[in-house]
Amino acid sequence: MGKATRELLELSLAQAARLVKSKEISPVDLVDASLERIKSVNGRLSAYITIFEEEARKRAEEDSARRAIEEDRMRREREAAERRKAEEEARKATEEEARRRAEQEAARRLKEKEVETGAPAAPATPLVKRARDLTEEEDEGATKKGGKTPVKTPPARKATPGGRRAGKLTITRALSEDEERMRSLASYRRQLNRAHRQQQPAPPAGPREVVIPETITVAELANRMARRSVDVIKVLMKSGMMVTTNDIIDADSAELVATELGHSVKRVAESDVLEGLRGLIDDPDDMISRAPIVTVMGHVDHGKTSLLDALRKTDVVAGEAGGITQHIGAYQVQLPSGAKITFLDTPGHAAFTAMRARGAKVTDLVILVVAADDGVMPQTVEAIAHARAANVPIIVAINKVDKGDANPARVKNELLQHEIQVEELGGEVLAVEVSAIKGTGLEKLEEAILLQSEVLDLKANPQRPADGAVIEAKLDKGRGPVATVLVQRGTLRQGDLLVAGSEWGRVRALVNDKGETVDHAGPSEPVEVLGLSAAPEAGDEFVVVDSEARAREVTEYRGRKRREGRQAMTSRQSLDQLLKSQKDGEKRLLPLLIKADVQGSLEAIDGALNKLGTDEVAAQILHGGVGGITESDVILAHASGAAIIGFNVRANMQARERARRDGVEIRYYNIIYNVLDDVKAVLSGMLAPETRERFLGNAQILEVFNISKVGKVAGCRVTEGLVRRGAKVRLVRDDVVIHEGELSTLKRFKDEVREVQAGQECGMAFANYHEIQKGDIIECYEVETIKRSL
Repeated sequence: MGKATRELLELSLAQAARLVKSKEISPVDLVDASLERIKSVNGRLSAYITIFEEEARKRAEEDSARRAIEEDRMRREREAAERRKAEEEARKATEEEARRRAEQEAARRLKEKEVETGAPAAPATPLVKRARDLTEEEDEGATKKGGKTPVKTPPARKATPGGRRAGKLTITRALSEDEERMRSLASYRRQLNRAHRQQQPAPPAGPREVVIPETITVAELANRMARRSVDVIKVLMKSGMMVTTNDIIDADSAELVATELGHSVKRVAESDVLEGLRGLIDDPDDMISRAPIVTVMGHVDHGKTSLLDALRKTDVVAGEAGGITQHIGAYQVQLPSGAKITFLDTPGHAAFTAMRARGAKVTDLVILVVAADDGVMPQTVEAIAHARAANVPIIVAINKVDKGDANPARVKNELLQHEIQVEELGGEVLAVEVSAIKGTGLEKLEEAILLQSEVLDLKANPQRPADGAVIEAKLDKGRGPVATVLVQRGTLRQGDLLVAGSEWGRVRALVNDKGETVDHAGPSEPVEVLGLSAAPEAGDEFVVVDSEARAREVTEYRGRKRREGRQAMTSRQSLDQLLKSQKDGEKRLLPLLIKADVQGSLEAIDGALNKLGTDEVAAQILHGGVGGITESDVILAHASGAAIIGFNVRANMQARERARRDGVEIRYYNIIYNVLDDVKAVLSGMLAPETRERFLGNAQILEVFNISKVGKVAGCRVTEGLVRRGAKVRLVRDDVVIHEGELSTLKRFKDEVREVQAGQECGMAFANYHEIQKGDIIECYEVETIKRSL
């Protein structure tokens, strides 16, 4: 194979076609290269087939050997079972024969006694009959073992005149006594217990299906298999596990025990309570068309909410603090043609990443709003990533085309860098130029949305229990927990039992986006739900269930799992913080307590504050909740020394009085920028200042003078820079630092001076140090303190 052929083999088909078209290579060379590639592929396929056949042969041999071992084990078990059965039958026959002989001997002795006394003998009591049986068994056992006649016991003494038996009671004496003995109370109790056991139904014989959860006690496992706990413990001890009746074992060990005892196993888990929660798959005949769910995404201040206002013919921006959207809004617009479109407006601030991701997950298509005068920005790129992760189509709305510096062509070219190719540039993404202020291009945008929804063929079944997603949640004074939900399937009605995440409740009221109370909400309709036990987390799924027992079961399981996850995360973070504090020193924390109006805002503030921390300082969020600031929040803040941040909420009168009395600081905010800026400023003030050393100059010691009452004084010449009184100095000898300290005096001639420049001579003396020598170098420097910031 030539070098040119090898190079052609490395080219793709499209690259080779372009080279042939440009006549850089000939078709003959391309055909030769293709034949070489086919030969190479055939060779590799043959090698792979040989390897696969060898592996299949080895697996077949291993399977046959495994089957042979299993058949041999089963054969040995069958033989052992048959042997045990034969031994059991022989033992039963022997016992039956011994019992029959004992009865015959007892009858014979009774007849002999009747002949001797001449009167019919009294029937033997149960104790006497049992004693006779034991005597006969002992005699037969002694005869079988030694072949000798058993030793006769001496005759018992007669009873005393008072009726009391004299001497020890033996089996022979019991048989020979004439008087009739009464039955004991213990014997009567044993008879009753035997009768009670015989009346109880016997456990079903044969193997059974044993339900095994994730963990189970030994006693419970034995009860489910209708076996004794001792049998289960024996099997576990053979496996090397020393357990007691009340010990808990895992599902794998329980399955091994049940299989060993001949039962079949059905494994269940705690998560099985979620099976079938969302119901069965809908029948295609029951599906009808539904409105598309459109999420509006983009960079902050690119006109997302203004575009929705133009579509809804309302003014929502005027009610937004700072002109930015800080929570997800859900609206439904009915067009003049009668078609409906559901819009989700997501915030564009960098802190609301989770809210944008949540909006992209529940949507059918995404409108990417890009300002024509600003272009593609960081949150625009993030919105593109969220839309791709959700695998939904994108429609680009180029807004603010009415401005003088608008350049839609630049926006389209910038989108190419992020693999968004509009139709004008040969792609498949629809792009519409609009102006939210003047209302131009809105009809084209609505047509593009409806066209895309027709291509997607969106359908849902309204005749089934509802399910969907929680868009936002809050705690409203007077109404209680309020959740904004988006129905995706079925119809949500007033009175339904609703499970949303780890909370549940009966739907008390439904309020649409216009503030009107409705009795039901169909697919693709956003509504506010009242009646839940608490505010669910934003992004949770909701579903309608048929009973309160099922709702409690599901919510208890989800709540327990969330608590376990938070506890595990808290313990893991605490361990990491402990190890880091031991390694790098104690970390300074700013305790905070955050109350917000909705769950999404709380989530965004929490995530943004956690990113502000460094290895030295960080914000510690002690508690975060939805709703107004209460007196209990102030008590918690006072006990922990924390400040309270209220985002779009206020403190009640009791909380304000308690905060004023306890000295707890409460700060109110309605824009997330201000929260982050203030916390960042506080954390910057908590940072330890940075110290920096600034070099001043060097001086060489020319002579050392010993002056009484003063000590040694160095006569020096400043060789570099300057020497300043009050500055720090080092004594360097042979390039080694001997001493660090301060100057006690700096003189030029007989006068004290503030500083001495290079080239001048002076006299210097160290404070509390006199080990100076001729030729030493004195280095003078200052330490600057620099304030740090995040």
